[in-house]
Amino acid sequence: MAALDWTVLGAYFLVMVGIGLWSRKRIHTIADFFTARGRIPWWLSGISHHMSGYSAIMFVTFAAVAYDHGITVYFWWPLTIGVGIGAGAFLFAARWNRLRARHGVNSPLAYLAVRYDLPTQQVLAYSGTALKVVDIAAKWVAIALLLQGFADIPLVWGITLTGACTMLYMAFGGLWADVLTDFGQFVIQAVAGFAMLFALFAHLDGVATLWTMWGDLPADRGDPVNGPVTTGLIMAFLLVKTFEYNGGMWNLAQRYMAAPSGSRARRSALLSSFLWIVWPFILFVPMIAAPLVVPGLDDGERSYIMLAQELLPAGLIGLLLAGFFSHTMAMVASDSNVITAVITRDLAPVVAPRVRRLTEAGQLLFARITTVAFVTFSMTLALLADPDGFIMTVVVSIVAATMGPISIPLMLGLLPWFRRHGPRAALISWAGGLAVWAYLYWGVEDAGQTASVGLPVLTSLTLYVVVGLVRPEGSTARDALLDSLGSDPSEAEKAEVERRFVDHPPSSDGDAVSGTVATR
Repeated sequence: MAALDWTVLGAYFLVMVGIGLWSRKRIHTIADFFTARGRIPWWLSGISHHMSGYSAIMFVTFAAVAYDHGITVYFWWPLTIGVGIGAGAFLFAARWNRLRARHGVNSPLAYLAVRYDLPTQQVLAYSGTALKVVDIAAKWVAIALLLQGFADIPLVWGITLTGACTMLYMAFGGLWADVLTDFGQFVIQAVAGFAMLFALFAHLDGVATLWTMWGDLPADRGDPVNGPVTTGLIMAFLLVKTFEYNGGMWNLAQRYMAAPSGSRARRSALLSSFLWIVWPFILFVPMIAAPLVVPGLDDGERSYIMLAQELLPAGLIGLLLAGFFSHTMAMVASDSNVITAVITRDLAPVVAPRVRRLTEAGQLLFARITTVAFVTFSMTLALLADPDGFIMTVVVSIVAATMGPISIPLMLGLLPWFRRHGPRAALISWAGGLAVWAYLYWGVEDAGQTASVGLPVLTSLTLYVVVGLVRPEGSTARDALLDSLGSDPSEAEKAEVERRFVDHPPSSDGDAVSGTVATR
């Protein structure tokens, strides 16, 4: 890397810290820290929702799939996400927002204590938090591998540098810092992505590269199903990603909660869906064409690094690396904020009841300390992990395979069609799906990605539906909660929620939901 590249990268880190310090002025309460009180414009919420799904993993592991197997990576990953979010725009987005607008909640899991019961909420909270620690550790490893490839920086320093900067601006700025960083990431990614695309055009056949490169690549590189990606795996990912990206990945539920209203949250989801379907294809074209520029690589995970070094001039490489940092830091910041919300609002008050009695300033301080502790723990795990194969194992065999069992009770619990599905259905669904995953992961040699991803989520979904039908559990409070999510509150109702649960917050978000349900 040239001096200009280091200058661009250093300027990026200064901007990130500046965003955190500026955002700190907008953080006065715990509601500001976690959901911005619903004051984030729908278009910014949609861009943030889209960008929060990226990390440096895309430019390491997914670049390797594109290098080795071609366009199948697009059908396997971003297309399934885009279609899933599009469906979720009409099923989930507005209902997430109304949890905040009608009940003043700050955590996506807060409603579960009323929807099911406290033990179910705690089980889903702890299992989801553990999963997120592993997921974030993989993202630290991915960005560190990119730093090592571009600048020969040791993995330990790459993880430490990225983690420290993320902790700093997140602890100060909360969700506002996260969303603004996502927007900055969107701009950087657009500039760097088009720069790489145009550089590829200049190196090969101009714009005609889009259709001529397929004749120069191996014949199977244009096949939607190729290599380890099967039709079954694509369908399994579509099911998992529909749950995951509509709120099963808790940080993305926050984006809907932070929009001004349910109808605008739906717009946010549709914008994110459009971006997922269109923009990743542009990013993947250079990755797919990389064998024509840097042929013969044994390690496909280095393909994007080699491509950038071959095509981009000084300065743009620094911008590209800043984009990698931005991807990872934005996603980790997003995860950290929502995990902090879950710990602060759902877990800590149960373990240590005195947390309920903290003042507003005390809760805000506790949230910031939790952010630092969570990021530090995930960094430690990343430092102890073996980077060889760690990322793909986490992304497919752990996160994608277990996300379904953890998210199905959370997501289907929002829908009125499952109002008679109670805690028994939720816990059996969760336990059954994870049991199948554990058996496939540890008990079956070479189970295959399709089975590892698809069978746990199908098991969980089947158990949830069947148990709820066979052993229905009715509840007046549950009915009232679900009915309240069917429409946006009036301005007067929103003002009342603001007065009761923001200006004078309850001891926990579970109390907030219980209080509003009781008054309906």
